[in-house]
Amino acid sequence: MKKLKVAILGSGNIGTDLLVKVQRSQYLECSMFIGRNLSSAGMTKAIDLGVRVSDKSINAIIDEPENCDIVFDCTSAKDAIAHWKILEKLGKFVVDLTPAKVGVLCVPAVNLQEAIKHKNVNMVTCGGQASIPIAYVLGKTQKNIEYIEVVSSIASRSAGPATRLNLDEYVDTTEYGIAKFSGVDKTKAILNLNPAQPCIDMQTTIFAKVKEAKMDGLLKEIEKMVAQIKEYVPGYHLLVPPIYENGRIVVMVKALGLGDYLPKYAGNLDIINCAAIAVAEEYSKSKASKK
Repeated sequence: MKKLKVAILGSGNIGTDLLVKVQRSQYLECSMFIGRNLSSAGMTKAIDLGVRVSDKSINAIIDEPENCDIVFDCTSAKDAIAHWKILEKLGKFVVDLTPAKVGVLCVPAVNLQEAIKHKNVNMVTCGGQASIPIAYVLGKTQKNIEYIEVVSSIASRSAGPATRLNLDEYVDTTEYGIAKFSGVDKTKAILNLNPAQPCIDMQTTIFAKVKEAKMDGLLKEIEKMVAQIKEYVPGYHLLVPPIYENGRIVVMVKALGLGDYLPKYAGNLDIINCAAIAVAEEYSKSKASKK
């Protein structure tokens, strides 16, 4: 089948790792890799791969709108909001990897088919991609959850400038996503940047406060969800199965990266990129089936 053309907007770690993933996709091809500095590491990698590059930021798409069908926005929440005003007018399908919360929130294992009906799909956050599927299962299997708290620990070295710039938006969007998909109003998201050497792998712990836990069949439902996630995030694992203690259900998951462009410990970046690829590929397949 004919591949859909994608433009990657943002040449940092996330954008560059995404580029490597697009390069091996059966459904996507990168028509332009866009940033602001032609001498950056990401631009150098793209040039080495033979991908066309531009340092004109969003103007590269404005100048040549026919050059892409899909835009991956890997910039910042603030920039993504401004970019959408332009990309919407150009009729582009946008996969937003920032916590801008402009488009429909998507976690592929939960709402992929519904999400691709929209023109702007937001990938929530790395912590959201790791925790929301588990929170969703808890929301479906438990009655009257009072509170859900999610704590993600990542290697400090895996948190680049864009991640650090968007920390407030990260917390807000993750909490919003957990509430939306679990049906629990009171939520909290915490992100720990761990400077330990060697670097730690991404781990996320989900706590759900309940008066009376229904543990029968819960592990089976969580394992089913983990299997669905592993179809597009191979490094996703259930680290600690659900346990009930001190009035709360506790589940811990781990995300290892594929090691495409980034180290394997950077599972926090890998999980959101894998989820974004899953969205773009499903959109490509849906477009092909309508022809």
